[in-house]
Amino acid sequence: MHASQVRSAGLGLALASAFAFGGSGVAAKPLIEAGLDPLHVVWLRVAGAALVMLPVAWRHRDLPRREPALLAGFGLLAVAGVQAFYFAALSRIPVGVALLVEYLAPALLLGWVRYVQRRPVTRAAALGVVLAVTGLACVVEVWSGLGFDVLGLVLALAAACCQVGYFVLSDRGGDRARPAAPLGVIAYGLLAGAAVLTVVARPWNADWRVLAGTADLDGTAAPAWLLVGWIVLVATVVAYVTGVVSVRRLSPQVAGVVACLEAVVATVLAWVLLGEHLAAPQIAGGALVLVGALIAQSSAPGGAPGPAGGSGPAAAGERPPARGAAA
Repeated sequence: MHASQVRSAGLGLALASAFAFGGSGVAAKPLIEAGLDPLHVVWLRVAGAALVMLPVAWRHRDLPRREPALLAGFGLLAVAGVQAFYFAALSRIPVGVALLVEYLAPALLLGWVRYVQRRPVTRAAALGVVLAVTGLACVVEVWSGLGFDVLGLVLALAAACCQVGYFVLSDRGGDRARPAAPLGVIAYGLLAGAAVLTVVARPWNADWRVLAGTADLDGTAAPAWLLVGWIVLVATVVAYVTGVVSVRRLSPQVAGVVACLEAVVATVLAWVLLGEHLAAPQIAGGALVLVGALIAQSSAPGGAPGPAGGSGPAAAGERPPARGAAA
């Protein structure tokens, strides 16, 4: 496949992932308001997705033997870590602050690429991150709740670090002679994440009767099971599948900046479906995030020889085709 086609497909998948992840909050909030604990919603989300992906796990049953560290890391960081640390942070600091700190991940990712992998970073990628993070600050209206809680900020930063792990591990699974099938990585990552979250969330204490009733969606009674289905199938299974494959077609740092659109999507959906109206700074911030994402993705996927997010032999289409395979 031509390099431009690979990048276009990767960008489309990254956008689909951001939109899918962004819809999780709109479906989860009515369930939480109906009586479910946030951690129980997270457990339901991950455990349900793991159940859906069981046939895929069976198909790739050789993966735990071949890639035990990759699967364990993906489950602990990309699935359980991001969710658990983010919700723990929410209990101590405002939602906007927690979301902004978590989405410092693209900036941290550039630091990983530059100082750990020792690869140069293009100006486009760096500028895209700066614009996206600035825009996010406007989207979440960070100035409306600057509660300074050291532990809360540490927890949110831990969520950001786990999100960096998500992008790095998603890319690492394809960076070898025999790439780990992305669907297999996701399936076993969800299984590992569900196991960890079961210990943390203790779902046996939840009031599951909520799922038999309805939840309020801005004055409309929506079946709770329908919202759960959306969270499991779209906001988790589709989101992770498109996200992991997009990282392999683009690069971790470019996919990371595009993922910032998740916060914009979540805010717009909350406006449309939950009646949470947007202010002018939020609209301007969303536009800034879009500009940052476009600038970052305008650079071709970086390969080992060239700058991260820049051009080079790998960026010209020399990446192994298997890296983008979704089977």
